[in-house]
Amino acid sequence: MPLDPQARFVLDQLAAQGGLELHELTPDAARRAFAALRLPSPAEPVAHVENRSIPGPAGAVPVRVYRSEGAATPAPGLVYFHGGGWVVGDLESHDNFCRALANRTHAVVVSVDYRLAPEHRCPAAAEDCYAATRWVAEHGAEIGVDGARIAIAGDSAGGNLAAVVA
Repeated sequence: MPLDPQARFVLDQLAAQGGLELHELTPDAARRAFAALRLPSPAEPVAHVENRSIPGPAGAVPVRVYRSEGAATPAPGLVYFHGGGWVVGDLESHDNFCRALANRTHAVVVSVDYRLAPEHRCPAAAEDCYAATRWVAEHGAEIGVDGARIAIAGDSAGGNLAAVVA
């Protein structure tokens, strides 16, 4: 059976790194390697995508807001924290996943680009995620979210951040 083309792409990108593990790279090199693993696929369409900056504990926190075609107004909100071991990952690395979440849940998804380590030590990421969640609860009407109906989610390090925020 032939290997799935997307799996082949990821394996080829890993091989191109020269055998180094992500944890053996500098943070900048790890971020470049992680970005190279993104599948070259067209973005899943959603009704609306908006980049915003919201107030955070150490300055502005970038977020990306996704609204599906079928989302009510106001809609439930889903605040999403990307994975990446607290060192890699960003709004781009999880863009397609957040689009899929918005389309399948009809919630307004707010993806948070929290500060990364090692430049920003713990608890910087958790503080950014908490601030973003509070902002959605208090200002959700600005983006069509019912501030009383908010869920939080994340993958990997983002899952840990979701547990901390909860």
